[in-house]
Amino acid sequence: MQWSPQVGETAAVAVAGLGLALATLLVDPVGRVLVGGAAVLLLALAARDALLRPRLRADADGVTVRRLTGPVTIGWPTVRARARTQRRWGVQSRTLELEDSTDDAVLLVLGRRDLGVDPATVAEALRDAGAAP
Repeated sequence: MQWSPQVGETAAVAVAGLGLALATLLVDPVGRVLVGGAAVLLLALAARDALLRPRLRADADGVTVRRLTGPVTIGWPTVRARARTQRRWGVQSRTLELEDSTDDAVLLVLGRRDLGVDPATVAEALRDAGAAP
């Protein structure tokens, strides 16, 4: 099983970044800095989504999350997966928290955009595949 950002969303972010990059030619110098910065951020986000595919993978060894600094694998006996719902500033968001029960330094938090689907669905699939609740 594996989960990644949706290809359509990644493509839309890349197109928006390219559009903003072209828009820098049409604005004043101060606007170039602001619009150019936004273009760089969107293009970096699209590149990250493309490079870190699949973002989360579950196999016989356990759960592996790909990060820019390298993959992190948590074995099935020690992984704890749960979906967490939070409300901030009137906006409700749900994340998937992956925790290594033997190492307090390992806590991985992934959102819907990282996974391409609802984090609660992924947490349930991981529990069914062998993760402890």
